[in-house]
Amino acid sequence: MTDRLDPVAWVVGSGGLVGRHVVAAFATDGWEVRTSRVPWGDEDGAVAALAADLDAFTAARRGRPWVLAWCAGAGVVATPEADLLAELAVFERFLARLEETVEPGEDGVVFLASSAGGLYAGSAAPPFSEDTEVAPLVAYGRTKLAMERALTGVAGRTGLRAVLGRLANVYGPGQTLGKPQGLLSQLCLSSATTRPLPVFVSLDTIRDYVFVADVAAMVLRCVALARDTPPGTTAVKVLASGRPVTVGQLVGEARRVFHRPLRTVTVPGGRGQVLDLRLRSVRWPEVDALAVTTLPTGLAATAADVHARVVSGGPLDPGR
Repeated sequence: MTDRLDPVAWVVGSGGLVGRHVVAAFATDGWEVRTSRVPWGDEDGAVAALAADLDAFTAARRGRPWVLAWCAGAGVVATPEADLLAELAVFERFLARLEETVEPGEDGVVFLASSAGGLYAGSAAPPFSEDTEVAPLVAYGRTKLAMERALTGVAGRTGLRAVLGRLANVYGPGQTLGKPQGLLSQLCLSSATTRPLPVFVSLDTIRDYVFVADVAAMVLRCVALARDTPPGTTAVKVLASGRPVTVGQLVGEARRVFHRPLRTVTVPGGRGQVLDLRLRSVRWPEVDALAVTTLPTGLAATAADVHARVVSGGPLDPGR
């Protein structure tokens, strides 16, 4: 991208784990980066805030290469369907406004942070790749699929490039701790507080854990590759480490890294959790090469962050 000067990126969801690291990655790469403050709990308020920022972004992006990275979304597998429908409505209303602003020939890429686990939960024959037929089991996965389809439609009608980034289990420093999601960060919290950790899935459950800084680098590379595709192209990309582990192996590795015992309590899991979610990307191998952080290294970095927040005595998730 050295021959394309003065690019601008807008990261929606910059307060989340992935969004914060994507902001840092674009800034380090020399992009002008814009972010937004959005009242996500108020659908109309969220759309209004995004519309105002879209107007400013539209003026700023004219004649420049640009990226819109949608990293927003607080939903998880157990999120009520009504909340997910509101999240989808905000996204679709925003896309309708974005479509109205696009002029012919714009050098723009829209990246959507989607969910591999949500989309492949009911799929057959793991490991799952970009060629696997998606089969969401619960509202969370169906919402992600609807968002992907909405963006694909906008890209086809406007000539924008789009990337559907189907993320594995992302972890790393800065992960939200105030709600019980993200097994790896909750393992770190259990170690820091010496409280037992409830595990809602079988210890034989297989997942792919990918470090957040690697994900941000992968997003940046996806954007660069997408800009070289024909106008209107939507690319699907699985963003994963390619190194699946069972929950039992993860707990064992955590005990080794933390140098202390961890107490876990297995309790019945919720609907939508499946045993085997191995992932294997078959697109853009140069992106996969950026998943360089090993599980022990990532665990240690995450544990250090969690420990610092616990011993500070302040809120576990300041600013949220």
